[in-house]
Amino acid sequence: MCASPTHWPTLPATERIAVVGGGPAGLMAAEVLSTAGLRVEVFDAMPSMGRKFLLAGRGGLNLTHAEASERFVSRYGGRQREVARWLEEFGPQQLREWAGELGIETFVGSSGRVFPREMKAAPLLRAWLHRLRAAGVTFHARHRWLGWDADRALRFATPAGEMKVGAGGTVGTVLALGGGSWARLGSDGAWLPLLAARGVSVRPLRPANCGFNVDWSEHLRRRFAGVPVKTIVAEFVAPDGSRVKREGEFLITTHGVEGSLIYALSAPLRDCIEATGSATLLLDLAPGRDLRRLTNDLAHPRGRDSLSNHLRRRAGIDGVKAALLHEFAEAADLATPAQLAALIKSLPLRLVSPRPLDEAISSAGGVDFAALDENLMLRELPGIFCAGEMLDWEAPTGGYLLTACLASGRAAGRGVLDWLATANTER
Repeated sequence: MCASPTHWPTLPATERIAVVGGGPAGLMAAEVLSTAGLRVEVFDAMPSMGRKFLLAGRGGLNLTHAEASERFVSRYGGRQREVARWLEEFGPQQLREWAGELGIETFVGSSGRVFPREMKAAPLLRAWLHRLRAAGVTFHARHRWLGWDADRALRFATPAGEMKVGAGGTVGTVLALGGGSWARLGSDGAWLPLLAARGVSVRPLRPANCGFNVDWSEHLRRRFAGVPVKTIVAEFVAPDGSRVKREGEFLITTHGVEGSLIYALSAPLRDCIEATGSATLLLDLAPGRDLRRLTNDLAHPRGRDSLSNHLRRRAGIDGVKAALLHEFAEAADLATPAQLAALIKSLPLRLVSPRPLDEAISSAGGVDFAALDENLMLRELPGIFCAGEMLDWEAPTGGYLLTACLASGRAAGRGVLDWLATANTER
């Protein structure tokens, strides 16, 4: 996967390239570096490599997405310019070809998402680690990075005590330490103050692809926590007037809401809450009927029907949708067909705060791109490169997170090679 330039340096036997973090970004950097013939050692705090990757693939590993390139890049929001550079070298098609080289056949699902034929992460990870070991990569589990000592040696806490690697700063390093979500799998954000102490510009970690808290009544919380709300359209109008609309479903939780539809809108919702204190989603509970038709349907005489039966028969609203309607409706809203129809088509759901960072699927924030050169090397720490979710970018679920993590790892690995080649030429 890596075309070797003409003059990659041969490192002395005592020197090695250190990759800190054994997730997708770190393993991809290790692949690029080992393919170029360099000695690579991967260090990870967990008992084995790729723990978060394995868990994320437990329900079906979503590798990437097959949509058009322009739309794919747009998923990275304010960081699409930076991420686009990585994707030029390693985008969705290159990812599928790379998986094929590992013996993993992929297919495109009905939604455009790309999955391994076996729908599992473990076969891919096993094949990948086997190939890396065959290329000479050495893995060190249960090695938690502690920063640097006075001689710029990497410090690790290990079961046998503290260990140091690369005194004098002569060894190239790739940091691929993940974001701040899922701390139990190693992504705890503990690296943030270590880089800040060295003068690296970092931004606070924030939840991304996350759920939100809602002030439910005790009745709704008790009766409907764990129940999905299906076949709806959610619209969010940001303070600047911009609109985002998505169709899908979400889940009622004890604390609020979560699920694919909520995750897809989580970035603007989170930003709005940070700016104004809350955010309101407008829910269309009957997307198959326009307002005029719905009003006419509800205007039919109820006769002896209760309001619940009338809603079920005339509007298809029952169960959790009826509960949501009663949760936020005033008595006057339920009194006339026009008001009731308007509420069904645009039910305001007020979100008061994101769920905690450790519950989020991913995180925003991290190493500021201004702190990096075009090869992902830290300007304040020459020879130290960063990759993956620890960089300040975010993306929705759907294969976008994994694709960019892998692409950034490849970019950082090639950055190390270019840096070593330049240093070798100067020497």
